[in-house]
Amino acid sequence: MNSDQLDRADTYQVSPAARLPDLTGLKTVRSVATDPETELVEVFHDTQGLALLDAGITLRRRTDKAGPGWSLDRPWDADQRTKITAPLVRRNDSVPSVLAEWALAWTRGNLLSEVGTVTTRRSDHRLLGSDGAVLAILSDDHVTAHAAADGGSALLSEWREWHFALVDGGKKLRSAAEELLVSAGARPSDWPSTGHHAVGRRPRPMAAVPALDAKSRAGEVLLAYLREQVEVIVRRDHDVRVQDADAVHKVRVATRRLRSALATYRPLLHRDVTDPIRDEVAWFATALGGARDAYVQQDHLLQVIAAEPDDLILGPVAGRIQVELHADAAAAHEQLRDVMHSDRYFRLLDTLDDLVASPPFSRQADGRARKMLGLGVAKAIRRLVAVVALGAPAAGDERDWWLHDIRKAAKRVRYAAETSLPVLGRPAIELAATGEEIQELLGAHQDSVVLRKTLRAIGVRMHLDGENPFTIGRLHALQQVRADQVEVQFERAWRKEYRKRLESSD
Repeated sequence: MNSDQLDRADTYQVSPAARLPDLTGLKTVRSVATDPETELVEVFHDTQGLALLDAGITLRRRTDKAGPGWSLDRPWDADQRTKITAPLVRRNDSVPSVLAEWALAWTRGNLLSEVGTVTTRRSDHRLLGSDGAVLAILSDDHVTAHAAADGGSALLSEWREWHFALVDGGKKLRSAAEELLVSAGARPSDWPSTGHHAVGRRPRPMAAVPALDAKSRAGEVLLAYLREQVEVIVRRDHDVRVQDADAVHKVRVATRRLRSALATYRPLLHRDVTDPIRDEVAWFATALGGARDAYVQQDHLLQVIAAEPDDLILGPVAGRIQVELHADAAAAHEQLRDVMHSDRYFRLLDTLDDLVASPPFSRQADGRARKMLGLGVAKAIRRLVAVVALGAPAAGDERDWWLHDIRKAAKRVRYAAETSLPVLGRPAIELAATGEEIQELLGAHQDSVVLRKTLRAIGVRMHLDGENPFTIGRLHALQQVRADQVEVQFERAWRKEYRKRLESSD
């Protein structure tokens, strides 16, 4: 399997009788080399409901001699797409498992089958510079498509299109080529891909979000934020499946932001719809946490061990920790994979699609964002101040929970401020930064709580195995010291700066 970032080719619709303009009239183009005509045969695959095409994705199998193989094209941004390829084993081969796995975020357990066949007669015209370098390629395509239609009959369509793709040329050449081709009767294609054109299906439209400013409605700003988080979850789905640690972290953060926004801005939403969504996102976030936490713990403990004097490391402690936590990470990731192959997860993705396509806004979402989101931010601040004001409980475990609750309240402040950034501007930036500082500081405390439980369990097993747990005990004590230091640091920072910053924003 290969994955590449490819520049987008500009596609133009043109009449069958149109004449190709003189491409040497373009500046920097010294000559044009025309390759012999080739025939391309592409078989497109999708679910029965065309879930991939709805998402702007094409999955195809090429069976011609010029370039047989499988490819899955995902939209990335306006000028690039991600293309994942796999070899063709047999002419009528089924979808390779590696590509089916890539597509799971959209197919969601539904079967993939042939939905259309496209035969293209192509003439490539290579635009050459003065040094013979290929500046761009213009492909002149005559296309015939057969697609399944309602009732099982074949839908036949024919058209002609030009594709202009830069190779070594620059943006000025691209602009000049567009002007030349349009003057010759071409017009930019309104189809995102050949596959979409073949079956007559366009990507599913999303509710439009206008440019955000101080006059925006609260629902518009909230929807933009929710979409960002859902997009991260869907786009990074495959990366999470293959244990990409950065992807697991980013998706986990996206679930936190999503849940926080749905909680903070409840008045803007119909809770009977969004509260169950929060519960399901929390279920998924729990699975993500288990997969990431073991790796984070292992990295931290190995760094601590490396900094310890040699005479305080008794036995193969680092190796024992690696074995134990690697096993924990492997088990957690296997559990995450099971979660991400479950019907429950696929239905969650469906629900998130519906959430951002048709958001369940209440009447208050029509209010001005500056006012309505400001109320949510203010409430999050008051919530954080109130949790701190409860004071530290005397019991150790209760103190840990109190600090953890403060951290969660700080995260809600941070994410509330992030959501309101388009309308509150710099004050939101400063508030989000304060929330993040508190979150990161108390995150070290929470890490120490979790690590102490892990170290105790490892120490008990080492003792039962007849090994010396002295170093594990020392690491446990170091984590206790770390937690105590964080608590002192937080209480000092809260009195001197954090509370003042928050109250000035309220």
